[in-house]
Amino acid sequence: MDGRIKEAVDLFQEVMLYGTERVIKAIDDPLWKEFSPEQMQMLKLISKEKRVTSSRLAVLQAVHKSAISSRIKKLLQKEVIRFVQAEQQDRREKLIELTEQGEKILAQSDKVLTDYIEKLMSEHVNDEEIDQFLTIFRKLKDIIKTDGVS
Repeated sequence: MDGRIKEAVDLFQEVMLYGTERVIKAIDDPLWKEFSPEQMQMLKLISKEKRVTSSRLAVLQAVHKSAISSRIKKLLQKEVIRFVQAEQQDRREKLIELTEQGEKILAQSDKVLTDYIEKLMSEHVNDEEIDQFLTIFRKLKDIIKTDGVS
């Protein structure tokens, strides 16, 4: 598909890198001062996975296990995550899940982020473009899940 796929990948990476930085700088919410972007991402991942190991989080966040251990320790202290025992396979393996407080924090963060992005997009993106964006990203999500990467 000529250079369009490379351009799409480059654009996606730029939006993710610079967009995240812009959002973090632009959103003035106490929550985003209390939790680092990496911690917020970890909460989001735990929410999506329901229960997850620290090893899986290290893979998903593409960092060394020591970085994950540090984040886990801080999030445990803030009482937004907790350890639970694995039910079947390896009983020694500890899983991480959100606490009720963690779910509240994540919902609050999602609302702040959604409100900001909605305001930003409403000024620059029309409804048809949003529909196109959703169609493409839903398709990409299905393709990725079908390939066994979840």
